Amino acid sequence: MQMYVVTRSDEGKTLRIGLKDSSTTLVEPLIQELNADKDVVYSRYIEDHPDLDDPYLEIKVSSGTPEAALKRAAEAVAAYFSKIEE
Repeated sequence: MQMYVVTRSDEGKTLRIGLKDSSTTLVEPLIQELNADKDVVYSRYIEDHPDLDDPYLEIKVSSGTPEAALKRAAEAVAAYFSKIEE
């Protein structure tokens, strides 16, 4: 999955991250962790038109930065999946 920053707005409280060739299998656990974070107002995965636009992840925080919230969520998801054994 390739990621790139599309837009940063609301004085740093909202972040949109474009996801080229993304999979909701990877995005859904991040959204769940983000929405469980007390500093996150909302996070959502948006797909406009599949042939015209890349989907993106939008994160809005009440305090801190969206990047910090995303990092916390990614670390929590990584910790969860690292405990899975074959």
